[in-house]
Amino acid sequence: MRHALLILLKRDLLLAFRHPNDLVNPLIFFLIVVSLFPMGLKPDSQFLPMMGSAVIWVAALLASMLSLDNLFRSDMEDGTLEQIGLLPWPLSALVTIKVLVHWLVTGIPIVIMAPLLGMMFNIPPEGIRALMLTLLLGTPVLSLIGAIGVALTVSLRRGGVLVSLLVLPLYIPVLIFGAGSVWDASLGLAIRGPVLFMGAILVLALTLAPLAIAGALRISLE
Repeated sequence: MRHALLILLKRDLLLAFRHPNDLVNPLIFFLIVVSLFPMGLKPDSQFLPMMGSAVIWVAALLASMLSLDNLFRSDMEDGTLEQIGLLPWPLSALVTIKVLVHWLVTGIPIVIMAPLLGMMFNIPPEGIRALMLTLLLGTPVLSLIGAIGVALTVSLRRGGVLVSLLVLPLYIPVLIFGAGSVWDASLGLAIRGPVLFMGAILVLALTLAPLAIAGALRISLE
């Protein structure tokens, strides 16, 4: 099974890098959205650091959603998804690899870009460290929850809007604790509680989301 998972990982990474537009567009969108906000405020505005954490988190959420549509759709159209479902290994483990690839090509670049964007909002170093930590914990949750919505709508031609309606309410706790932790850290307050809560959400998502994704894909394949 380990060999099959490695093959699937290499395959999905190769397919992702063969379509650079799908890879780069969400990151460009993230960069543009975050960059536009400081231009509308004065550089010395006291609201700039306050808004920074929320803007970066909302942009990361939207960029993650923007790249979700192709998570299973191409495999659904060419029949690969049906073949994966026939393999003698748990479908939940196989779809976890596909979600991992989505996070590697979308979530990790967002985490890497976050410090530079945080400095644009005059976020102090403590806040930038909290921003990177919370994004590192939160972006996998965004990918896992989003994959559930995509799996439920993969058989529909235009399921993008429906995916948004399904997953956006589930993103709210991650958004609140992620953005709030950055602001608290910027003020010198302790953020251990919110960070532990986000870690608990990540563990819960890693445990339950693959099972939900697998079940949703089986329903879509019927």
